[in-house]
Amino acid sequence: MIAASSNAAGDALFTVVPGTLPTDLGDCTRSGAGGQALSAALEEPLAAIRERHGGERQRRVDLCLEALMGKRSIFHSQPTWMYYPELPAIEFFERADFPWLDALEAASDPIRAELLRVLVADRDGLQPYIDFPQYMPLDQFRELNRSRRWSAYFLWNQGEAIAGHIARCPVTARVLEAVPARPRIAARAPTAFFSILDANTRIPPHTGVTNTRLTVHLPLVVPAGCGFRVGGTTREWLPGKAWVFDDTIEHEAWNSSDTPRAILIFDIWNPLLSAAECDLIQTATEVYVRYYGLPAEKSP
Repeated sequence: MIAASSNAAGDALFTVVPGTLPTDLGDCTRSGAGGQALSAALEEPLAAIRERHGGERQRRVDLCLEALMGKRSIFHSQPTWMYYPELPAIEFFERADFPWLDALEAASDPIRAELLRVLVADRDGLQPYIDFPQYMPLDQFRELNRSRRWSAYFLWNQGEAIAGHIARCPVTARVLEAVPARPRIAARAPTAFFSILDANTRIPPHTGVTNTRLTVHLPLVVPAGCGFRVGGTTREWLPGKAWVFDDTIEHEAWNSSDTPRAILIFDIWNPLLSAAECDLIQTATEVYVRYYGLPAEKSP
């Protein structure tokens, strides 16, 4: 997640236009007809090896070969603030890594019901997700800055619990509090909110704050014509089916329908970090924020 804020000093640190990494795939025969021929030549010998290892496809091998043959671009983690070395850049994490997703998805209906009640009874609680000073050089967000075309209804915002909103969404809050991997970092985490993307609206490519945390999406209201890309992988949201991704890899979202799209978004620790690493990062982040006098990025 990018940091939603109106604090200029914090914003300058936490959100920048993502760079474009050059990808030189070299020999043009790796794509087009040459790539198709190579793919066909690989299929039989690789199928025999897969069969020897249980018959399942190997996701990382497939991604490697797709990049080698020019079928997908190569994306890296590009956090706008804290980069943690030696963590793999995984676009979408395997569902099996997060057994608690079952309980989250099981609560989709009551969570959706709370969202729909909020949209009727507390529309004033919605705020533009992008809220930066006009003088900041954030060209890719110019159209969405301070616009309700991408709105957020925060339950937690940069570590601050929004008590009135939580009171309106007790089931959602209870389910979130049961998630075992939620970070607790003063003035920075957790963050959890309903994200409302208006009809015919696109969120431009961007990257998040740090690869020490991942982002969870629980789709709630998804009309046809919505999509989401992380790096070289594009998916469609399915209501009630959650996923976990690394938001420091370039990603974008779109709603090409005529009605709004709504999902629940929240952050968790990267599961590849040890408990000791999480504790150290928590303290280091809090000291950094205090040292530079960065205030909590509050929402109303």
